[in-house]
Amino acid sequence: MSNDQASQRATALVERIRTEYYRVVVAFSGGVDSAVVAAAAFRALGVNAVAWTSLGAAVPESDQAAARSVARSIGIEHVMVPTHEILNPAYQANGPDRCFHCKSTLYSAIAAWAQEHQFETILSGTNAQDLGDYRPGLQAAADWKVQAPLADLGYDKQVVRSIAALWGLEVANKPASPCLASRIAYGQVVTMGRLNRIQAMESWLHGQGFYDVRARLHAEDLLRLEIQATELAAAISEPMRTQIASKATELGFRYVTIDIQGRQSGSMNRVLNDL
Repeated sequence: MSNDQASQRATALVERIRTEYYRVVVAFSGGVDSAVVAAAAFRALGVNAVAWTSLGAAVPESDQAAARSVARSIGIEHVMVPTHEILNPAYQANGPDRCFHCKSTLYSAIAAWAQEHQFETILSGTNAQDLGDYRPGLQAAADWKVQAPLADLGYDKQVVRSIAALWGLEVANKPASPCLASRIAYGQVVTMGRLNRIQAMESWLHGQGFYDVRARLHAEDLLRLEIQATELAAAISEPMRTQIASKATELGFRYVTIDIQGRQSGSMNRVLNDL
């Protein structure tokens, strides 16, 4: 997409927010989608826009740090509030509707904060591509009347990244980073211990130079690592293979495997037709 095209779409996004809303709270993860919405809201509404980040148990520490950095670069007011979705038994059970329970907790917390501080509307970073995926969190968004300006304008991920690059946002090329609970196979209970082990494994792999990884937990403490296909050779070569196995054992995983299909978004959803 050319800079002119990106500029036109960026202007349309800012104008939509300026004309449709007055005081908004952006559900802000620090990823590229919510960053673009937050930046557009700040351009459109100034101090009448706030970025709101959850400090839930399944939010990686790296994402929390990214959210702080991006909000600071945008200039928007940024609040970070603890949420307690992990205390909900329906969330812990980790059925296919886990994301619904998570987002319900998130949006109810944002709504309570917004009411207290006299903000009228919640905006999300949902883009047009998200509407075609399995995302039970969208029902929670609908329940809480969350608005999605990117999706409303038909903007897909490519458009969003183009706007982010145009505005110089540091997350323009950041890979998607779903919550840590999405790494746990459906039916395996979500616990703080499991979330912490997954985060520790991914952080360690990042430290070894692997860029975009997922540490996915299956039954019987089986760890399935998804690594970019271009990095598979490095992962299975010695001494890295042995180091990966040792680290996984140290963190308490019983078995460890590296998926030869490489890094694939949403791979845990393949089983949904069988549930």
